[in-house]
Amino acid sequence: MNIKQDFPIFKNNPGLVYLDSTATSLKPRSVIDKAVEYYSQYSANIFRGVYKISEKATQEYEDTRRVVSEFIKAKSENEVVFTRNTTESINLIAYGLGRKIVDGNDEIVTSIMEHHSNFVPWQQLAFENGAALKVIDIDEDGYLLKNINRVVTKRSKILALTYASNVLGTINPIKNIVREAKKINPEIIVVVDAAQAVPHLKVDVQDLGCDFLAFSSHKMLGPTGVGVVWGKEKTLKDMFPFMYGGEMIDEVYVDRTVFKEPPHKFEAGTPSIGEVIAFKEAVSYLNSLGMDKVREHERRLVQFCLQELSNQFGDRIKIFGPTNSEDRGGVVAFEFGRFHPHDVASILDEEGIAVRAGHHCAMPLHTRLGASASVRASFYIYNDESDVEKFIKGLKKVENVLGK
Repeated sequence: MNIKQDFPIFKNNPGLVYLDSTATSLKPRSVIDKAVEYYSQYSANIFRGVYKISEKATQEYEDTRRVVSEFIKAKSENEVVFTRNTTESINLIAYGLGRKIVDGNDEIVTSIMEHHSNFVPWQQLAFENGAALKVIDIDEDGYLLKNINRVVTKRSKILALTYASNVLGTINPIKNIVREAKKINPEIIVVVDAAQAVPHLKVDVQDLGCDFLAFSSHKMLGPTGVGVVWGKEKTLKDMFPFMYGGEMIDEVYVDRTVFKEPPHKFEAGTPSIGEVIAFKEAVSYLNSLGMDKVREHERRLVQFCLQELSNQFGDRIKIFGPTNSEDRGGVVAFEFGRFHPHDVASILDEEGIAVRAGHHCAMPLHTRLGASASVRASFYIYNDESDVEKFIKGLKKVENVLGK
């Protein structure tokens, strides 16, 4: 099966080698068609109407919640909250719970490999509430140091970690880390940034044992403008709302307001209705492929890419992260000799190859690696070995143009 046939962008951009799925994934026809269906057939606001097209939109919207909850093995649909993206999801947790439970005697623990979305909110919460921010380091191979018992203490209120690094590709053993952290402090709240995991791995939130998990639609074949917070229902009930306004209230009086139960308590105002509805088709598409097959396809591609980079360029390329493809997602970030990453990306673009260049919203990690920026190629289900071969050929052109 030629999966690329399902993605209209390849028809409209013949020869495109898209290696930037870590930033955002491409969209299959079924997702695009579902969004068009909403806007052309029942484009009404949800929850508010007693007329047929509003009821249809509401049903489709809530069906997505059910499909997503099943995809991540949540106990209940009520544990799935829709946001705009992973960034908003993590901020929701920081504002709605962090500001409620963290004070000057507490600690917040995160890691050096975090995306800014799972670093800056906790850093700022620590600054504002006077808590201590503790950062877990990595070893030279890009793995988290196995010193959780030295970092997490009885004073640690929140542990915020990425499931998979968007630079190193490192897949962290979240289940084991959660178990170890909760042995030290059973009350610790564990927040998992799964933006780079849910699109690529089979994820079971109940098995992981974490308290919150955040991810985005647009990184898993779905539309932009849709994020997810999964949280344990009891914890969600205890949190402050993140935003106040329409549809998140049951009753409003001059002297008090009665809020709805989760998840609607956290979904104030009109959401991205058409995009949430189309997200359901993205999940269905991944289910049809099977997440085990998605993972194995990416692992093979990354292994092939790592081998080819080593064979063709040797020590002229410095690859960040684990060398074992079993331990990394579909991400390969590197420094290429003395060439600036932006120059590398620009020359690759001339060959129709799309990669990312910069610090990838992970500046503390790049500082730790001693790099101001890196080139990042990332793979997904629509990539194949021919894309890797074209990528290697493009890098050879970089050397020819810029000089070895």
